[in-house]
Amino acid sequence: MNVLPWYVVRVRSNFERVAAASFHEKGFETYLPLYRSRRKWSDRTKEVDVPLFPGYVFSRFDTALRLPILTTPGVVSIVGSNATGPAAIPESEIEAIRQLLESKLPIGPWPFLSAGQHVVVERGPLSGVDGIVVQIKNGFRLVVSVSLLQRSVYAEIDRDWVRPVKAHV
Repeated sequence: MNVLPWYVVRVRSNFERVAAASFHEKGFETYLPLYRSRRKWSDRTKEVDVPLFPGYVFSRFDTALRLPILTTPGVVSIVGSNATGPAAIPESEIEAIRQLLESKLPIGPWPFLSAGQHVVVERGPLSGVDGIVVQIKNGFRLVVSVSLLQRSVYAEIDRDWVRPVKAHV
């Protein structure tokens, strides 16, 4: 069985859940990563689930049959280029994001990094994930990037969990 690649669908602001539900109803495998965030209003503070990548939904589909995706309410485009068409996301990047979310570690969006210390996690709930490690205050964060979106996600980790892979030059 041939598994279709993942693609990134750009959607209107606050249409991530609507588009993801519509894709699912149309029979497409869909992934909308959410994280817990504290939101403050004038009268209260509440923890809510918000999209990890605002304005984007991941989905598997055949690019030759993308019309049902493009005609979904809220969809703006499929990420790619005019010359080559939709660009697939590596399966490893989707799996790394899933593993970060399933780890139950504190996570959240992070500015995209293209240079830094590359590491692989050898222990803990993120064992096997590779990414970039950054130091914050007295702790460390593992940053996993989705290159096509130029977006990143972090998880707080223990320094002893990681082993350097190589340094970017």
